[in-house]
Amino acid sequence: MRIQLIVFTIGILIANMLFGQDITGRWNGILKVQGTQLRLVFNISKTETGFSSTMDSPDQGAKGIPVTSTSFENQTLKLAVSNLGVEYQGTLDKDNVITGDFKQRGMSFPLNLSKEMVEKEKVIRPQEPKKPYPYYEEEVTFENVKAGIQLAGTLTLPSKEGRFPAVILITGSGPQNRDEELMGHKPFLVLSDFLTKNGIGVLRFDDRGTAASKGDFKTATSQDFASDVEAGVAFLKTRKEINKKKIGLIGHSEGGIIAPMVANSSKDVAFIVLLAGTGIPGDQLLLLQQELLGKESHISDAGLKTAKTINKGAFEIVTKSTSTEQLKTDLTNYIKQALKDNPDVLDPNGTNPDEFIKMQVDQVASPWMIFFLKYNPAIALEKVKCPVLALNGEKDLQVPPKENLGAIKEALAKGGNKHVTTIELLGLNHLFQECKTGSPAEYATIEQTFSPIALTEILKWIQMQTK
Repeated sequence: MRIQLIVFTIGILIANMLFGQDITGRWNGILKVQGTQLRLVFNISKTETGFSSTMDSPDQGAKGIPVTSTSFENQTLKLAVSNLGVEYQGTLDKDNVITGDFKQRGMSFPLNLSKEMVEKEKVIRPQEPKKPYPYYEEEVTFENVKAGIQLAGTLTLPSKEGRFPAVILITGSGPQNRDEELMGHKPFLVLSDFLTKNGIGVLRFDDRGTAASKGDFKTATSQDFASDVEAGVAFLKTRKEINKKKIGLIGHSEGGIIAPMVANSSKDVAFIVLLAGTGIPGDQLLLLQQELLGKESHISDAGLKTAKTINKGAFEIVTKSTSTEQLKTDLTNYIKQALKDNPDVLDPNGTNPDEFIKMQVDQVASPWMIFFLKYNPAIALEKVKCPVLALNGEKDLQVPPKENLGAIKEALAKGGNKHVTTIELLGLNHLFQECKTGSPAEYATIEQTFSPIALTEILKWIQMQTK
């Protein structure tokens, strides 16, 4: 589900030099966040009262960002950005290297700074295909006429000439590009490559408002993304290389919510594959997800119980709401009281309480989250008549397999669909990687992008539907 990256804004650096070492100059570091490597540069200069600095983030195209508060005493450099809850503390050693940690809202990441130029580590992803590919690839654009936006993607076909079955890949939550790139992995690139090599055409595209696709991602809901997929189906029907009776959908995570919506609205969808798709209402899923991830992070039972109570109360306010403005008022009051009653659980971590509350309200009251919390995927699943394959990893902590596979199977059976296969794959996580714990913290550290076992299961089933 939704995985958030850190946003950086850092202010005026004031330091004191000790032991004759010069703190001024250009300090370079690499911040590793959830599989992403971000270069950071602090430019420190001396002033009449101490020191000042700016920060560059080359990979984000940011330069000369002013810094706010810092100290440099006893060889220890401390930076703090109160409005973002950001802290950095590092120790300057005799080799002129600052060894420290970057912290934000309870998360900590190692960040060492040096005056030497630093290079990003090369990430090993053995499954990523290398060009030239042994199949036809084309950059394409297509229109979502209903939304008035242009979407961009990649169409791969076994060869330039022919008439092939095809699938559309539907990404998970958060702004995703056509490769569903996250944590240093490109799952949809690997999946697309595998399927195309085995005779199946694949259309994968950037989410609206992301990469080369137009539109506004922030105001969109799963229903809006479903209309984008419908536009993709319409586009495939215009291609002479596609067998129009054998167009399917493969949705991962949130994509597993979207695929049944599209299957119900379009008679041209011949089959759907749900990869870690959900079968229970969004509010129930998030409570379960938060509990499992909290246990994996070794949060105490008491802390988990309190957090669950707070979150459940917030979600109930959302699910009962009819007005967004009133919802924001109700949530503001609720979180303000929860913060007062549970200061140890709801820790703003240096953030101004009012800013902390606003940040929480904006997240929970966003169009996407309101829709997700209120939505029950079982309702759409009951209406699906085409063949369905639902796969889940046994160690998935984000979309737990037993609860969701069971609910998916029950909903499809209730609707009379007898062409259903559900499989729980042992040892796999939410990204369908072979893993140890299933924790999202593992995703980036695993070299494998997509388990060959899962790839084979998907292919075998699609081949049965398209023969």
